[in-house]
Amino acid sequence: MKTALTALLTAAALALPTAAPQPAAPPPVARTVSAWLPWWNTDVAYDDALRHADQLHTVSPFWYTAASGTDVRGETGAGDQRIIDGLHAKGIKVVPTVTEVPDAVSMAALMNDPARRTEHVDALMKTVTSRSYDGLDLDYEVMTETEDAALREQVRIGYNALTGELCARLHALAKQCVITVMPRTSTTGHAYDYPHLGTVADRVRIMGYNLHNALDKPGPLSSVAWYEEFLTYAAATVPRAKLEVALPAYGWDWTVGSTARAKHVTSQEAEVLRRRVGAEYVFDTTSGTPHFSYMDTDRKRHEVWYQDANGSAAHLAVLARFGVTGSGLWALGFEDTRLWDTLARR
Repeated sequence: MKTALTALLTAAALALPTAAPQPAAPPPVARTVSAWLPWWNTDVAYDDALRHADQLHTVSPFWYTAASGTDVRGETGAGDQRIIDGLHAKGIKVVPTVTEVPDAVSMAALMNDPARRTEHVDALMKTVTSRSYDGLDLDYEVMTETEDAALREQVRIGYNALTGELCARLHALAKQCVITVMPRTSTTGHAYDYPHLGTVADRVRIMGYNLHNALDKPGPLSSVAWYEEFLTYAAATVPRAKLEVALPAYGWDWTVGSTARAKHVTSQEAEVLRRRVGAEYVFDTTSGTPHFSYMDTDRKRHEVWYQDANGSAAHLAVLARFGVTGSGLWALGFEDTRLWDTLARR
C-alpha cells in the first residue's frame, strides 16, 4: 500500500507543469560618476540625482565656504536633511564641498602655522560631523591665484600639511577625503602636489573645464589635447583608481570684441538659445566641443561654446585610454540629458 501511494504521488508530481526558467536580471550599471549639487538650483539638481542614482556613487552639495581659518559658513539650504536622507536612501554618498575665501597670502600663512592649521581642520571637522555626511570635498582654488612662484610654493607646502592632517582625521572617523584640483599642465595647477594628494586622499577630482574662461577670448571649455596633457601627468602621479575627471555641463556666451565677463549658460540653456536664434550647430572635432554664433537685438555678435553628450564622448575616450574610470559632473541639472547614456556606455 505504501509503495503504491508513493508511486501515485511521484506520478502526480511529474504531471505538474514546471515553471519556465526566469531570465537573468541585467547587471546593474556601474556607479562611476560623482557630481556637484549647486545650492542655487537645489530642487532641479536633487531630482536629477534621484533619476540617475544608479550611476552616481557620490553627490557633493556645494554648501560650505571657509570665510576664515575658524569660520566655515553654510550657503542657503546647507545641511538640508531631506536632501541628505534622500540621497542616502538611493545608496549615494553625500560628501559636501567646502570652498575658501582667503587669498594666497592669507592661506599660506594659515596653513604653514601648525596651531592655526589645526584650528582650521577643527572647523572643517565640525562641519563634516554636523550631519550624517560621508566625508568632505575640499575645493580650494582662490589660494592658487598668484603669479609669485615663491608664494605659490608656500601654498603648496601648506596645503600638503593641511590635507595630510584633514584626511587623517576624516579617515579616523571612516569618512572620505576628496580633494578637488585644477588640471596640472606645464603652465597651470602647480600649487597642487599631485603625488602627495594621491597618497593622502581617497579621490582626486580634476576640474576638466575652463580651458577658456569667462574673461578669455571665445574658445572651448575643454579639449581632447588638453585632457591628454593633464592626464599624462595625473595618471603618472596619482593611482588611477583615485582619479576622477569632472566634465563640464555648461558653457560661456561671449560678446565678441567686449572685455566684459562672458555670460554663464548651462548646456541645456545653450541648446535652447541655439534653437531660439536659429543658429547652426557646429561641432569642433579638434577640441571635441560644440559652438555657435548669433547676433543679439543690439546687433552685437556672440559666440557660445559649451559641452554636450557628443563632446563628452570624445573626452571620455581620452579617460579610457589612460585607464581612468572615474568621472564627475559640474553640475547636476545643467547637463545635456543624453549625457547619462553616454556615461553608461563607457
